[in-house]
Amino acid sequence: MFARGFVTMDSDWVARILGHAELRGMGHGQRPEDANLGLGWLYYALARVERPAHAVCIGSWRGFVPIVLAQALRDNGEGGRVTFIDPSLADDFWIDPERTRAWFAGFGLDNVEHHRLTTQQYIETAEHRSSTPVSLLFVDGYHTAEQARFDHEAFSSRLTEDAVVLFHDSIRSKNSTIYGEDHPYVHTVHLYIDELQRRADLQVIDFALDSGVTIVRRRARAIEGDDRRGQAPGASRPSSNRDTK
Repeated sequence: MFARGFVTMDSDWVARILGHAELRGMGHGQRPEDANLGLGWLYYALARVERPAHAVCIGSWRGFVPIVLAQALRDNGEGGRVTFIDPSLADDFWIDPERTRAWFAGFGLDNVEHHRLTTQQYIETAEHRSSTPVSLLFVDGYHTAEQARFDHEAFSSRLTEDAVVLFHDSIRSKNSTIYGEDHPYVHTVHLYIDELQRRADLQVIDFALDSGVTIVRRRARAIEGDDRRGQAPGASRPSSNRDTK
């Protein structure tokens, strides 16, 4: 039973999201006719099951992923928060901090912290240097193999041992003019995914719905015991009370 005042995802909340045309696109397989969040259900479920205290989302057109993740962390009831990194280079949607806060507040969310920076800029900030470990990383920024690798590696030292990393637009090449007809480019994230699939220490799972998403995490046998859940690499291990999950 939920505590008094506890807010959870319900059909009205889903309808509010899908009522925004710009939250129904961008390759997540949403369908308003049957109140279907598409891959959003997967993002929500992972955040509910993994229960990260800190999730990071790099890039989002209108905030579909940070909204879904933030709602999941809110529903967990453990004070989880989402760091959202997007420099607003495609247009000016994320430029004004008050408008950004109001946008997320319109969905009942106050646990999204937006940084209008590229990943390259963000990792030079005090916020990054002092940030808590990251248990869920969603990479959805500039969709080249090189940038996907940079985004992933930029947070590698912050990822917990059993962190979940998701890459969007990761299935195939695709021509994009999101930055203008005079700045076309090709999505090549799948080439970086091919590299990760060759690593014996990783599990890599593709979901080919719409633009696709790939989930990456360390294989269980690559983790030094099961008692380091939620700790950053290098953290000391308790001597007893092992989690036998």
